[in-house]
Amino acid sequence: MRTRQILCPTDFSETASHALKYAIEMANLYHVDIRLLHINSEALGHHNYGIAVETPAELEDEMENFSKEKLTKLAGEVEAYLDEALSVIPVVRSGDVMAQIIEESIEQEVGMIVIASHGHTGLSHLLNPNVSEAVANKAKCPVLVVK
Repeated sequence: MRTRQILCPTDFSETASHALKYAIEMANLYHVDIRLLHINSEALGHHNYGIAVETPAELEDEMENFSKEKLTKLAGEVEAYLDEALSVIPVVRSGDVMAQIIEESIEQEVGMIVIASHGHTGLSHLLNPNVSEAVANKAKCPVLVVK
C-alpha cells in the first residue's frame, strides 16, 4: 500500500465526491498518486429509444469525450489538494462497472480502492446492483467503502 497508487472510481455524484476526499487524505498520508477512474456503461440498446440521432458509435465517442473532459477537469481540481510531488491520473474505461474497477486495480497493481456506497436499502438494494459491495468482495487489495 505504501508505494502503490490509490484507485478512486467516480460517477461524478455527490457520494463519489465524498469518497474522493478520503482518497485525497489517504494519498497525502501514504505519499502515493491517485488513479481517478470513470467507467462508461454500455448503452442499453442499439436503438436508444429513438432519442439519439447519431449512430451508436458516434454516441459512444461523445460519451467518452464528455467523460474524459469532465474527469480531466476533476483531476485538476483534486491536484490542488495533494502534496506537491503527487499527481492524479484520470482514466476512462467502458463496460461493466464492477468488472472494469477490478480489472483496473489488478492491471495497475493499486494499493487500495476508495469507493463510494450509494447506501441503497430494502427493495432498492435488491433492484440496484451494489457495485461497492461486489468490489469489496472481489478485490485483491484493501477497499475503503465510503457512505
